[in-house]
Amino acid sequence: MARVLSLGEAVAELVHDGDTVALEGFTHLIPVEAGHEIIRQGRKNLTLVRMTPDIVYDQLIGAGCASKLIFSWGGNPGVGSLHRFRDAVQHSWPVPLEIEEHSHAGMANRYVAGASGLPFAVLRGYTGTDLPAQTDTIKPITCPFTGEQLTAVPALNPDVTIVHAQRADRAGNVQLWGIAGVQKEAVLAAKRSLVTVEEVVDELEPKPGALVLPTWAVTAVAEVPGGAKPSYAAGYYERDNSAYLAWDLIGRDRDEFTKWLNELTGVKA
Repeated sequence: MARVLSLGEAVAELVHDGDTVALEGFTHLIPVEAGHEIIRQGRKNLTLVRMTPDIVYDQLIGAGCASKLIFSWGGNPGVGSLHRFRDAVQHSWPVPLEIEEHSHAGMANRYVAGASGLPFAVLRGYTGTDLPAQTDTIKPITCPFTGEQLTAVPALNPDVTIVHAQRADRAGNVQLWGIAGVQKEAVLAAKRSLVTVEEVVDELEPKPGALVLPTWAVTAVAEVPGGAKPSYAAGYYERDNSAYLAWDLIGRDRDEFTKWLNELTGVKA
């Protein structure tokens, strides 16, 4: 059963140095404030997992929280590159970063396998690409029924998955609507899970097309209004495009990034 905690309490309890951590959300409901709390608490040597790492992962990488990234696409959406990510891969600043690259379909199927209690997933999606030659966790497999050559990828079972949603009730049931990526699968695949929400309410009102994560599937809920900004939360606020543009200038320069990091963590220059 999910417990309602403060964000600081939840991150302190659920996210440990060396963990595999997934912060999922696709353009929408990205758990940015939870990522910032991980930085503030100084977590290190994390394996970060996400289908589409954007600026919050750039910030985590630049803060030295990560030693590995498992992903399928990375960038500042609508703007360009992730410069802290690039600096870590090319120049090992602030620490070296190992990367494991998959396709979107591969990542999604890895979460599904993890959520289903299976050791791996099988798909056709890597045929004709060079990814199997670059990534050790992509292996050929022969269908026992047809003899067709397919591809296997191992299940993803994060130590902790963090997602953002609109609402939760006081029992810890979570309600999410709008664009949903792999949040459900990533939560069900994880050993522990944290859902930050815009508000905790007495009762969840039905919403067309809403996804409900039941309390038994969630470890902790934290009420964090605005916790997805600068991404958007359907029904609460829009995407702040100016913030993504501003991050490009901050992320390009180590000194500017260090100033941003010191402001986030409260370190005086």
